[in-house]
Amino acid sequence: MTVTDTAPLITVGPSALETAQAQLATAIATLGYDTGLHQLLATARRELTVSIPLRRDTGQTEVLRGYRVQHNFSRGPAKGGLRYSPAVDLDEVRALAMWMTWKCALLDVPYGGAKGGITIDPRHYSAGELERVTRRYTSEILPIIGPEKDIPAPDIGTDEQTMAWITDTYSVNVGYTAPAIVTGKPVSLGGSLGRSSATSAGVVHIALAALEHRGLTPARATAAVQGFGKVGAGAVEFLAEAGVRVQAVSDQYGAVYRSSGLDHDVLAAHTRQTGSVVGCPGTDPLAPQDLLELDVDLLVPAAVEGVLTAENAPNVRARIVVEGANGPTTAEADRILAEADVLVVPDILANAGGVIVSYFEWVQGNQAYWWSQQEVDDRLETRMLTAWHGLLRSSQEHDLTLREAATVTAVQRVADAHLTRGLYP
Repeated sequence: MTVTDTAPLITVGPSALETAQAQLATAIATLGYDTGLHQLLATARRELTVSIPLRRDTGQTEVLRGYRVQHNFSRGPAKGGLRYSPAVDLDEVRALAMWMTWKCALLDVPYGGAKGGITIDPRHYSAGELERVTRRYTSEILPIIGPEKDIPAPDIGTDEQTMAWITDTYSVNVGYTAPAIVTGKPVSLGGSLGRSSATSAGVVHIALAALEHRGLTPARATAAVQGFGKVGAGAVEFLAEAGVRVQAVSDQYGAVYRSSGLDHDVLAAHTRQTGSVVGCPGTDPLAPQDLLELDVDLLVPAAVEGVLTAENAPNVRARIVVEGANGPTTAEADRILAEADVLVVPDILANAGGVIVSYFEWVQGNQAYWWSQQEVDDRLETRMLTAWHGLLRSSQEHDLTLREAATVTAVQRVADAHLTRGLYP
């Protein structure tokens, strides 16, 4: 399995679901929707909790708990990642599914939001055990997933191989090969070129646009990235390629700092060898919580939710925060950062590159026609920057923060779709 985007939670604040619900409530108040519509948008349409019996390599049996939440599908089939983490619980999955709904609506991708998870630490299981867990989980949620129902994708703790196992399990059960059942699968099985780096690439497209908006050039900008997994590592690489000096990076074990800028290739090689950025040659150790408070132009939290809170937000010195992770900023931290004139680019825009290229992969799978890497990259950049400029314009016209404008736009699109379809009696 790949190194995951995880990091220690610095402080204990509101749960991810509380943060998601607070963001929705603010948008509902702005839009003037009634209580009934608010309840409908706040409540998942379908939730499934499953038991996953696993025979360990030792012969012992244990039972894991898995979830799949489909928050909304008024605009299309549900779409969302599958997370393997010991922190997974139903409320976290509910929050992530809701954010996926808004993300798809904001980027005008014809999906609703979903999310899945298994409460497991994949580092403590063999590849064979993880395959058995994945196949059993897939068989348990089989009735509610499908290319036109709900399309999983990789998330924390899962990767292309996980998606290959899901593809095979689903295909065997339905009696034919169904490449569009998941996205983020290997290219050899119908995956899209550019999918593995899409979230990181999207984060950097938005980060560079945000720097330009604040009058900063990449060559003179500094950055810190929390997380060095699938999203964070790519963000470090692409930021460095653009000329940004990435001074600090952290993972779940610690953080490293180099004032003249970190070398992505050295970091990546050290992480492959040791499993962590800690101790990377030519770097100084840094307390993970201090990374969030460094005096840099750009902060990219690309690990887990709830790391920017009311306790540490007053100490954030970055001028721009671009959310590579889902829900890294609590509602109270959002308010504090806005008052300090810190530009926060919300997750539902900043990390949407993954779902955009997942949509491209789904389209390619349904058509059995694959695009070149350049076509994928160009279309991704166009979609991200079009959404950025639209969001910036809406924020300025209505005197809203970027998150408020993004959530209002997304909630309105989902509500309009629901109201147009009507309520089935």
